[in-house]
This record gives sequence, C-alpha cells and structure tokens, in this order.
Amino acid sequence: MRSLAQIERCLAQLLEKGPQAGDAGTVLDLAEEVLEHWISARGGRPTGGRREGFRLLALHHQGARGEPSFNACRESCRELVYHYNLLTLEPGDARGGARALMMARLANHLYLFVAGKLQMERLGEFCCASRPLRTAAE
Repeated sequence: MRSLAQIERCLAQLLEKGPQAGDAGTVLDLAEEVLEHWISARGGRPTGGRREGFRLLALHHQGARGEPSFNACRESCRELVYHYNLLTLEPGDARGGARALMMARLANHLYLFVAGKLQMERLGEFCCASRPLRTAAE
C-alpha cells in the first residue's frame, strides 16, 4: 500500500496532466487505498469484499462502522463509483475527459477528508473543508 503522501502525489499528477477515461481504474484504486489507510489507522484490517459490486463501497461501510462522522464522505464514494461506471460503460463518450476529471477530484476530496480526519477526529461533524485544518497541515 502506498503512503498517504504517495497517494497525494499521484492524485496531484493526475489532476495536473488532466486525467483521461483510461485512468478510471487507477483513480478507483487510489481512493480504495485512502480508505485502507483510514481502516488500518483505526486498528482494522481492510476488507477484500465488495458492496454493490465495489470494494470502495465495502471499505467505506467498514470505515464508517462506529464513526458516524465518517459518513460525510459516503456520497463522494458513491459518486466515484457512478463516474467509474459511466467511463467503463460508455468508453467512447465525448464527456470521458470531464468524467475522469470529476473522478480525480472526488478521489482528491476523499484523500483530503481522510488525511484531515486522521489529524483531527472531529472533522466531518461540521465541514470537511475547514480552511484552518488544511493550512495547518501544510
């Protein structure tokens, strides 16, 4: 498993170059690794199972267990899966680049939330985009 810093760099590189439809699997893998970090940090062993056909959703479900504020990123996970499905089911669609960009942004949002939550437990109870927390981590 890559470190959170490595995941952050991978996401930044994808966003800088402009992700393409073919990057969907990579972005999904990065998002899963982010959730693996969350589960491991809480003493759990990340599941290999699937929920609604996706490991990402199973990892989110596992990560939210006993941590209601973690549900703040549920919709980000669901949107990642939605865009992944669009990209894989309609590979030639002209909107592929925009969909891949949205996936990369959602994965980055998930990374920021989890990295922040690992630093500040109460993150997600009010707003996951807390400016003071983000700037304190820099």
